[in-house]
Amino acid sequence: MFLNVKSMFQRDYDRYDGIRRINIYLMRLVYILMLCFLGKDSWSHILAHQGAWEAADGMAWSVWAAFSSLALLGFLHPVKMIPLLLFEVFYKVLWLSIVAYPLWKSNTLVGSAVEGMTDAFLWVILPIVVLPWAYIFKSYILNTSFWVPKR
Repeated sequence: MFLNVKSMFQRDYDRYDGIRRINIYLMRLVYILMLCFLGKDSWSHILAHQGAWEAADGMAWSVWAAFSSLALLGFLHPVKMIPLLLFEVFYKVLWLSIVAYPLWKSNTLVGSAVEGMTDAFLWVILPIVVLPWAYIFKSYILNTSFWVPKR
């Protein structure tokens, strides 16, 4: 099937609640990248680990393994799994703001233990760019039925 470039930028009201197809394709790409790269790192680290886990270390690897596993659902149902990408964006931006930025500002980031994770977390730009922010704002913030309990 030949994809019409113009149709990729049109809103798809029938299948994706008015989100442009290009956003759907790019979100699927982000989910696949998350599944492949994060999944490989987290699951191989978990499966190869010997001995008892440090609490915070075990929690972090477990969360990343869960993220990578849920990314498969995101590939299959990209709109329903938008909260997964939102959580990824918010925790990475928060971490970059409170951990990496102060070190960068004081010129001590390079060579620190935080540098490698900073390099990985800077890829947060991908989900920031591909997320359908107008849809998110309309569906999660303006839609009062989402956050106001029904009586």
